[in-house]
Amino acid sequence: MVNAEVFIEAIGLAAPGMPSWQQAARVLRGELPYEPVALPLHSPALLPANERRRATPAVRLAFQAAEDAMLASTVPAASLATVFASSDADLNIIHRISSALAATPRLISPTDFHNSVHNAAAGYWSIAVGSRAPSSTISAFDASFAVGLAEACGMVTVDRCDTLLVAFDLPPPEPLYAKRPIEAAVSVAVVLTCERTLNTLASMQWALTQDTESTLKTALLESLRLGNPAARALPLLELLAQNRSDRIVLPQAEKNAGLAVELRML
Repeated sequence: MVNAEVFIEAIGLAAPGMPSWQQAARVLRGELPYEPVALPLHSPALLPANERRRATPAVRLAFQAAEDAMLASTVPAASLATVFASSDADLNIIHRISSALAATPRLISPTDFHNSVHNAAAGYWSIAVGSRAPSSTISAFDASFAVGLAEACGMVTVDRCDTLLVAFDLPPPEPLYAKRPIEAAVSVAVVLTCERTLNTLASMQWALTQDTESTLKTALLESLRLGNPAARALPLLELLAQNRSDRIVLPQAEKNAGLAVELRML
């Protein structure tokens, strides 16, 4: 394991049947059955009205988990560095722009063009909280959460920046869905700090490994984990929900590689 230690202060989650971390923790502890009810479209409380009107479903999904995490964080949102991790960002916009380019005349929505960049969610977040802190946006296919977590841990340990990690992906439209079948909308947020705080949940260390990735025993939750890159976080979230210290493995970008996370509850 990497000797450096980071602290997990807060969690946010938005997934079918688990619209918040508070609800998800009860499901992951087995106190409630998992019922995968689709998420309603989120209205970001932190966004000004003009930006909220322009925000896409992908941005709104990212905000749902991020705002959920900030409810339990003692660190001011504006001071947090950020890492936004998404395998595909907003394929709905890519589909609309591609369709417009194939049509006559070629009329592209200015709002779609504005939102088409992969770091759109990071930009909206910076506007919402007034942040000038460092920000990274990452894509690593099904390993996006693990790569985002490694990037966030690096910012905490090397740059000494308390950091908000947000991972999110949502289903694309056809014909893209046939090639990239993401099954459900999921976003996960984790607040990582350099030092222990009054709200710290756990500490963690990490290392690369060739061990097999961790899975979930509940069939519906395992299906969710496999159906969305952001949901690869669920084994880690399960440990946190159950207040259980243990080691889990998250899938990494390279074949037969993983990110081992050693979690110690505090």
